[in-house]
Amino acid sequence: MTRRERVLAAIRHERTDPPPWNFMWVPAIGAKLAAHFGTEDVASAVGNHIHMIAPMARKPLYADPGKFGPTITDDYGVVWETSTRDRGHVLEYPLTEPTLAGYQFPDPAEEWRFERLEAMSAARSDMFVAAVAGDLWERASFMRPLGELLVDLYEHPGFVHELIDRICEVDLALLERQVEFAVDGVFISDDYGNQRQLMMSPAQWREFVAPRLGRILRFAQERGLRTLLHSCGNVREIVPDLVALGLDVLHPIQPEAMDVYELKREFGRDLTLWGGISTQHTLPHGTPDEVRAEAREKRARLGAGGGYILEPGITIQEDVPLANVLALIEAAREVAP
Repeated sequence: MTRRERVLAAIRHERTDPPPWNFMWVPAIGAKLAAHFGTEDVASAVGNHIHMIAPMARKPLYADPGKFGPTITDDYGVVWETSTRDRGHVLEYPLTEPTLAGYQFPDPAEEWRFERLEAMSAARSDMFVAAVAGDLWERASFMRPLGELLVDLYEHPGFVHELIDRICEVDLALLERQVEFAVDGVFISDDYGNQRQLMMSPAQWREFVAPRLGRILRFAQERGLRTLLHSCGNVREIVPDLVALGLDVLHPIQPEAMDVYELKREFGRDLTLWGGISTQHTLPHGTPDEVRAEAREKRARLGAGGGYILEPGITIQEDVPLANVLALIEAAREVAP
């Protein structure tokens, strides 16, 4: 069974041994893994099952200050502090008032964005290939300060509707080109929760976000593609809505924010759960044996009957000891006795 076939089986809720796994890490961890395995192709050495492809973009994620300088301006006109540790943080928001007057959205038809997509897709044909759709609410919160955007939900709802609609149009236009290549699914990254609850009320999420998320999911579904959503934090209140929209896979199900076993009991027949390993406690502070034990437990309980992809609850951070990362990889690869 190829890695692609294993992921597709998990989404069909078929049990595989082992379940599929997929790990993401910050550059500092990637460098340690490259040295350990003696290769720059760490994803293959680790055995990752999912390969993301995305159009080229001006983006801040792990932007090296030595190469880009202290700041970088992304495609949406957001000025970020550069950082090799993470995304950095926003220094200047392009939307200082609740209006799009005079604002220019990026052009999704620029040809340079798509020059590498065919090679990116073909290079990992044995893996599940997902086209990255971009974000909606999260993108809006980079363009307009989050506190003000939350106020806009009450005081300027028309502006928020227009803003997220326009972002959605850019996402869909980029996806139109991506699905020309060999892809198995569409991946949306769009944080809705904090550690305790949604950033907005469930009713507001249903009004402002769900219709646009639904458009992206339908785009994929009409083309026979699987749908995967990343949303950090506690999104438990809207999981039934995600099921109703036809979402296939929910990531990263942070165990610090939600009861992942309750999610399995309530929605395991409808959703494939992807993630669930503690990145705030076990990975940075546990022993290798404790990491292996948690991974084995999550595999057994969340993987019962299929419908599970093993991964930490968020990108592996640089405070995680290499021994713990290797223990996680070892546990992922194990075949049950």
